[in-house]
Amino acid sequence: MPRKPPARPPTQAGLRPNDSTPYASTPLAARMRPRTFDEYVGQEHVVGPGHILRRLVESNNLPSMILWGPPGTGKTTLARIIAGTTNEAFVPISAVAAGVADLRKAVAEARERLEAGEGRTVLFIDEIHRFNKAQQDAILPYVEDGTITLIGATTENPSFEVIGPLLSRSRVFALKQLEPESIERIVRNALADSERGLGGSPVAVEEEAVAALAASVGGDARIALNALEAAVTAAATRSGTRVAVDDIEEALQHRTYLYDRQGDAHYDTISAFIKSMRGSDPDATLYWLARMIEAGEDPLFVVRRMVVLASEDVGLADPMALMVATACQQAVHFIGLPEAFYAMAETALYLALAPKSNSTGSAYAAALSDVQATRNDPVPLHLRNAVTGLMRQMGYGKGYQYAHDYSDARIDQQHLPDRVAGHTYYRAGDQGWEGRKKRERSGGDGGRDAKDS
Repeated sequence: MPRKPPARPPTQAGLRPNDSTPYASTPLAARMRPRTFDEYVGQEHVVGPGHILRRLVESNNLPSMILWGPPGTGKTTLARIIAGTTNEAFVPISAVAAGVADLRKAVAEARERLEAGEGRTVLFIDEIHRFNKAQQDAILPYVEDGTITLIGATTENPSFEVIGPLLSRSRVFALKQLEPESIERIVRNALADSERGLGGSPVAVEEEAVAALAASVGGDARIALNALEAAVTAAATRSGTRVAVDDIEEALQHRTYLYDRQGDAHYDTISAFIKSMRGSDPDATLYWLARMIEAGEDPLFVVRRMVVLASEDVGLADPMALMVATACQQAVHFIGLPEAFYAMAETALYLALAPKSNSTGSAYAAALSDVQATRNDPVPLHLRNAVTGLMRQMGYGKGYQYAHDYSDARIDQQHLPDRVAGHTYYRAGDQGWEGRKKRERSGGDGGRDAKDS
């Protein structure tokens, strides 16, 4: 049996700076905010040496821009660094609290700076997706005439949340969720910094605790630093000298899930869930289901997507799939979470393991194409109901062949309008129930084989 490797020495950490410092009442995440590109961790694809944003800033050719990325990835920090590097005035506004009056005031002050020869102004709008169309329209003229350089920050897809004219006049830079390695680096910087961080104290943070913290915050550096500060402060309060994994877990309370029930994470995760079921991958199916349930997703939303998939992707390969999915809807509605996860997991696995066929949707699309081209074509006379004598005289129902008069209810009769007679819409798949029916209709082996099970 291999020996367990020896534990690595802990990293030393201190408490928040002495009360006499200007940082005394400032949270660690704010104190450790990077001030230069060299201090900025992550997003090398945007701000690394030689990359486009870095080149634009260093050449003092700053365009208006939208910084799009998950929470805690450094959008506000990056905006401050950009403004500081270009020596432009930095005016921050939160779209949650500000209105058109605040925008007009900021623009008026920016114009005064320009006229006084004091340079341009970077107007930073945090959570710009919170501004409605009228508020965004109010900014547009001043972006166009150069009164301000706009930097908007958003966690939402700007294609949907920022008006087209404003978006077309801005560069969009997508920031990525920070990897655990980047979070570890940020945490270690805070532990080593004796001026702004937690350095210089006998309170030690174990290496395993640093790794656990980095893995548990969903790429959010702000949460990582706040949890680190809470754990170190709690240890000092109880006269402790070490911060272990348990202390980090207590400070976090629970792992952080990057999930917004109205945002990109919502749509991206349900997309991964659906495609995992469609791809017959039961393990990935369960993983994405658990991610959504743990993040607080509406369970009925998840079930609705499973009902759709049962018809769209399983279809006639297993007609029971639709019954299972609709039964899941009833179970979830009746039971609710947390116990409803049993029914949801069972259904998700059933759909993932079921044979697949999209023949229903393909057949409907083909029929719809003909309907759109011939929507006013008359119903053939022999298919019409002859309710009155006049209708019978006009030939309604004449020549109609009643299916049950034939042994297998299969008759050679035209059921389509003349212009589309003979068109084939439904093409049976080879899997499961549908495959067996296909073979039966063609006179082949209707027995069950391993592929159908």
